[in-house]
Amino acid sequence: MPLVRERARAKVNLTLAVHGRRTDGYHDLVSLVAFAGAGDAISLDTDAPAAVTVTGPFASRIEGPNLVEKAVSAVLEVVPGLAIGHITLEKNLPVASGVGGGSSDAAAILRAIRAAYPDQTAAVDWTLIATRLGADVPVCFANRSTWMTGMGTVLQPLAAPLPPLDAVLVNPGAAVPPDKTARVFRALAAPLLTASSNAPSIALPPVPDRAALISLMQRMGNDLETPATAVIAEIDQVLSALESCPGAMLARLSGAGPTCFAIFDDAATAHSAAATLQAAHPSWWVVPTVLE
Repeated sequence: MPLVRERARAKVNLTLAVHGRRTDGYHDLVSLVAFAGAGDAISLDTDAPAAVTVTGPFASRIEGPNLVEKAVSAVLEVVPGLAIGHITLEKNLPVASGVGGGSSDAAAILRAIRAAYPDQTAAVDWTLIATRLGADVPVCFANRSTWMTGMGTVLQPLAAPLPPLDAVLVNPGAAVPPDKTARVFRALAAPLLTASSNAPSIALPPVPDRAALISLMQRMGNDLETPATAVIAEIDQVLSALESCPGAMLARLSGAGPTCFAIFDDAATAHSAAATLQAAHPSWWVVPTVLE
């Protein structure tokens, strides 16, 4: 298996409720996560010398060691001497954008290494490595729609796939402070939990069809939307632009932003809206996609 390819799909929080801040500083949350057709791409060439090359429109935005390199180091700590080949990361997603780009990249290289070296990595605890790399990496490693609780590392895969949602992702290209997520959570001022067990255990309501899923999203929303807008003001402009598009059923922030998304009636309407938004805001990153 000389060449292994993995998609590192954008992670989108369809809903996000924050129940409180734990004594260790992390937050307990509940989120319904879906994945987009849009994303980065990972290639692993097992016949080439070990190295990491980053290409794509957002390659230059990565500062310092990226999560792909950290993921490789984490695997080598468990399997010393594993001759991992040449990795190419095609960076198509904006950096630090609220759609788990780095986490999805790390998860994708873990899956690629597992596929390329099944015998050498048979005893590896992939979930443990993913958890140590970051709170979003486990759900990205699973790479499927999930009900996510706790710090984001307690995963409940859905009994059936989510109904596909035609959507548009938009990132305003705003300057993102390096401590964005911490600032957003500070602005949220979530109540302190005396222990993580005090956070409520909430089961995913039934979502038998598209109408039920959209109704759930309308009820739950994203608790980080207001504090994130206080940190990155451009979020409000993006949400307003998405909401004004013909056929937009709802618009939301993903994660701590600044990427937002809107759900549309169908693919044609979503593509039309994306073209209109891109023409009106040429500096924005605008992508029509499907969430599922």
